[in-house]
Amino acid sequence: MVDLSQYLPILLFLGVAIALSSAFVFLPMIAARFTGAHKPNPEKLSEYECGFPAFEDPRSQFDVRFYLVAILFIVFDLEAAFIYPWAVSVFSLGWVAWISMMIFIAELALGLVYAWKKGALDWE
Repeated sequence: MVDLSQYLPILLFLGVAIALSSAFVFLPMIAARFTGAHKPNPEKLSEYECGFPAFEDPRSQFDVRFYLVAILFIVFDLEAAFIYPWAVSVFSLGWVAWISMMIFIAELALGLVYAWKKGALDWE
């Protein structure tokens, strides 16, 4: 039989996280209603980008290079997320963990070389 009381700290943490995130979302809206800061007008409701109105249709297509750079960023960001816990515990894990991480890094380096040769990192 599984002892579900071991999950109580996780449920408490989840409850506190949901309560705080709800408070950070809804309390400013409630405070704006009571203080009079909530006065929508057409200028406040207009879309803007970087402080000035958009010049083009917001539904226009993006260049595929934006997506490619974003995907490459995510891949190499995840690499760093995998390397950190490994680096903390590498001495207690032994040679198998070291060899497997070197294979992982070699695969990612091979992917970087491939993306570089294909011109995925070139920006014109």
